[in-house]
Amino acid sequence: MSRWISTALAATALTLSACVTINVYFPAAEAEKAADRIIEDVWGKDGKPAPAPQSRTPASDRAQEVLVAVVRGTLDFLVPAANAQADLNVSTPAVRTLTGAMETRHSQLEKYYDSGAVGLTADGLIDLRDANAVPLAERNVARKLVSDENADRTALYREIARANGHPEWEADIRSTFAQRWVAKARAGWYYRDAGGQWSKK
Repeated sequence: MSRWISTALAATALTLSACVTINVYFPAAEAEKAADRIIEDVWGKDGKPAPAPQSRTPASDRAQEVLVAVVRGTLDFLVPAANAQADLNVSTPAVRTLTGAMETRHSQLEKYYDSGAVGLTADGLIDLRDANAVPLAERNVARKLVSDENADRTALYREIARANGHPEWEADIRSTFAQRWVAKARAGWYYRDAGGQWSKK
């Protein structure tokens, strides 16, 4: 009898620990949607961004979508609480202040993206790619814009993680935004990969 109780308790503990692990997963799909909303707020919807590069075939995309749907459906059935943390809160006063400042600054940065002077980086920030593409009289202004933008982006990633009760998600949020900035960038804008190589969309 005691062996049965010990086994049952061990199984219960294992189940509870599994539930806790599932309940604190990083909601990557929701983070992408949140990043897209914020990027559209900052950059606007005017113009057509270049499509993100396709590395998989349509057939493999459909197969992956089906697999994800099956796994998600199974988890939802077994652990309904897993979706409790799926919606990311990206509308705190701090997030709104940061995105508002970034939106205002974009009107000044846009010409530097267009000329290739400033590009996106693999860590979700921006960098002065080609100072020679900036008139000498504007270089200090351009450097200040880049510095201020990077400070706000860093604060934004930290605030989203903090606002959702998971400061440990900051790196994941930064990585998600880094990918989405590039995906939403216009054709002709530059981005730098993790290896330091600049490419033009």
